[in-house]
Amino acid sequence: MVKALIAVSSYNGVFYDDGAKTGLFVVEALHPFNVFRKRGIDVVFASETGNYGIDEHSLASDFLNGQDKEDFENPDSEFSKALKNIKKASDIKADEFDIFFASAGHATLFDYPKATTLQKIAGEIYERDGVVSAVCHGPAIFDGLIDPLTKEYLIKDKKITGFTDIGEEMLGVDGIMKKQNLLSVEDVAKKCGAIYVAPPGPWDDFSIVDGRIVTGVNPASATTTAKNAADAFEAN
Repeated sequence: MVKALIAVSSYNGVFYDDGAKTGLFVVEALHPFNVFRKRGIDVVFASETGNYGIDEHSLASDFLNGQDKEDFENPDSEFSKALKNIKKASDIKADEFDIFFASAGHATLFDYPKATTLQKIAGEIYERDGVVSAVCHGPAIFDGLIDPLTKEYLIKDKKITGFTDIGEEMLGVDGIMKKQNLLSVEDVAKKCGAIYVAPPGPWDDFSIVDGRIVTGVNPASATTTAKNAADAFEAN
C-alpha cells in the first residue's frame, strides 16, 4: 500500500493587515488528500509540533466552497478525521511513507525552514526513492532540506516552481514578509541553487516535475501537483 505524508504548518499567528491569522491554507491540504485517497493511497497529516491552525483567508468563499466546504465543515468527513488525527513529526517513521507533500499557507514561511524533523523525513523518503512534493508556499520546506546522499540542498540544480513574487505583491503582503524577514519561494530557490520556473500567470494551475521533485504554484495547482506526485512515484 502506497502511503503519503502531508506536512502542515505549525504556525498560526496574525499575518495579514486586516488582523487575520495565517496557518494551513485549507484546499492545499484537502485537494491533495482527495487526490491521494482516490488513488488508493493512505494519507497521514503531520506538523513539526503536532499542532496546526487554519489560515483565515483560506476560508473565504473564493477558495472554499461547494463540496470542499462541506468536507471541511463536516467533522465526520474522511478529511476532517484525518486532519484531527495530525501527528507530531517526531512520531513519524519515514520508512513507512512513499510520498512527502508539503501543504502551504504563508504560515509555512515561518516554520518550514526550521522544521528540521519534517525536513529529515522528506530527505529520508527521497533517499528511499520516494517523491518529495510541495505546493504554493510549501517549497519553503526546501530551505534547509539536505539530500542525505549528496549532502547538498535537495533542490540544487532542480527545476521547481511555487508562489510567485508577483503574487506576493498583488496580495499586498510583500512588505509584511520583508518586515518579518521571510524568504519568498523564489528567494528559497535562489538560496538553494534551484532553477525557479515561473507560471504563465501567478494564479494559473501550474506544476513542475523534475524527477522525484514535484512542485506547484498556488491553491489552484494543488490537485495537479498531487496527481503529478502520485504519477511520479508510480513511474519510478
